[in-house]
Amino acid sequence: MMDRQASPAYPDHAWHGSAVVLENVPLARATYRIRLAAPVVAERIVPGQFLMLRLPDRDDPLLGRPLALYDVAPDSEGRLQAVDMVYLVLGRVTSRLAEVEPGAKLDMWGPLGNGFPPEKAEHLVMVAGGIGQTPFLALGREFLGRQHYGTPPRQVPPARKVTLCYGARSAEFLAGVGDFEAAGIEVRLATDDGSRGHRGPVTELVPPLVAASPWPCRIVCCGPEPMMAAAARLARQLGVPCQVSLETPMACGIGACFSCVARIRDASGNWDYRRTCVEGPVFDAEQVVFDAPELGAPSTWQAGPA
Repeated sequence: MMDRQASPAYPDHAWHGSAVVLENVPLARATYRIRLAAPVVAERIVPGQFLMLRLPDRDDPLLGRPLALYDVAPDSEGRLQAVDMVYLVLGRVTSRLAEVEPGAKLDMWGPLGNGFPPEKAEHLVMVAGGIGQTPFLALGREFLGRQHYGTPPRQVPPARKVTLCYGARSAEFLAGVGDFEAAGIEVRLATDDGSRGHRGPVTELVPPLVAASPWPCRIVCCGPEPMMAAAARLARQLGVPCQVSLETPMACGIGACFSCVARIRDASGNWDYRRTCVEGPVFDAEQVVFDAPELGAPSTWQAGPA
């Protein structure tokens, strides 16, 4: 089990400035990909880290919004120049963000948090629900050797195969599927209404996939908390290591406000609160004390946008 609590995060070293919007395009229903010119950030960031975005020159909404790295973008000469993030329109910040046009500027600080560890995975299984697929394009590309991330570039043992198990409420909410397929990632889909792929929770795709894989698997997971709790339980039953990326609401992103705490177990089995923005957002699934009931228990969970 990795000790994510001991991993350093240095928000005081994050870049903070005004970033120009290069693109802001729809990917699916109420889902957009925004590209910001930020060469320093593009060179530093690694999969699983996030950025804080804030609409400038206004105090309503006052706070920024954390968005996970989707991928980096090079210029015509191959130099990293921009970062991509994907967001779902849910509230005031994202509603106004969807109206931003190329050429506008946004306040941005990052990279923040600790990303997914560059640990060996012969078959990397990425499990996503709702908008939880956003950290996985860069991670999948990294494990397939398609892109290096970080300064200096991270050295990741190449995977034999990378699979994305991706669930949403219906087909119209599935965002970026073509991006994953173009990167060489196998995609398996699930929808609540059966409009595309398997009908039912995305976690139902995992056991047969792991059982049929000729290689040892490692699971990474992001999405609604009950889905991650269910994935953690499945990983335990299957004897497969699992990391989860928590989507805890954040206000500052740098560990100052303590609004994003999660209950995390230590080596002795006791738990304490840890800041998702600093000690996380990626934790070993066995360390997380989930508040929500697991999938399959009576709950209000839906496999839709988080």
